[in-house]
Amino acid sequence: MRSFDGHSAKEAAKAATAEAQDRADRIGERPELVWVSSTPGLEEEVLAGIEAVVGEGVPIIGGSAADNSVQGNWFVFDGTTSMGAGVIVSVLYPSCQVSFAYQNGYSPTEREGVVTSATGRVVHEIDDQPAGQIYSAWTQGGVSCDTEGDTPKAILSDATLWPIGRPITSVGEIPFYLLAHPATAHANGELELFASVAEGEKITLMSGTKQSLVDRAGRVAKLAADTGFIERKDIRGALMIYCGGCMLSVQDELENVVANMVEAVGDAPFLGAFTFGEQGPLVGSGNRHGNLMISCIVFG
Repeated sequence: MRSFDGHSAKEAAKAATAEAQDRADRIGERPELVWVSSTPGLEEEVLAGIEAVVGEGVPIIGGSAADNSVQGNWFVFDGTTSMGAGVIVSVLYPSCQVSFAYQNGYSPTEREGVVTSATGRVVHEIDDQPAGQIYSAWTQGGVSCDTEGDTPKAILSDATLWPIGRPITSVGEIPFYLLAHPATAHANGELELFASVAEGEKITLMSGTKQSLVDRAGRVAKLAADTGFIERKDIRGALMIYCGGCMLSVQDELENVVANMVEAVGDAPFLGAFTFGEQGPLVGSGNRHGNLMISCIVFG
């Protein structure tokens, strides 16, 4: 565990990873899997720091800390210490079979454009127009980016079913979209996200439904098992990361989310976390940070 205070997130993640390997008495040995928990805002740097130690071929799965009001009151803790800005890294060297999946529960729409101006997690323009204006028009009134004066407007809740997707990789001819969750609309037309985007990136408006989010957890768990050819009867346990924003949209149906997980993993125990950012590996594109995503690790 390492704090970001006085250190870059990348350096903190490097130190936390080296410490984890030392505690496991596996210094210099590549883990089969890395489990990461960090506070939001610098996840891309955290992934780079972990990969600087273990290499780019090791899958990194985890989620970012959340709070109840999206006001930055999140923290991470390791059983003895807690901190509001930091990262915890766990290196896994399991003696059993491990398989995993990282997906979203949304579908692409026909509305798309190119990011023509952006800085980190703030999109200034899409197709040379104010980003908030374009995004609001794309949602056809589903999300309003109109602000009262110069006061920024929180749109995180309204935008949960209308994330921005970036086609990162594809399986066959089917593109895989990494999602970014719009969080704040600014009076000058800027759109603040929970993930970084770059100028020149093609983006697509995605759409989801409550039912698709309820069903997705079980489907991702089943995909994780199927990917490793692990039969349901042989599953010994599972770890699930489920976006906190998605959870808030379906919280009145969480029993069905759990029921779908049980259908996928049987009697095996599983542990889940609702996060404000999700990390996982994409086929052909390495470890990535996204929003409104779901990941599952299955142990067989």
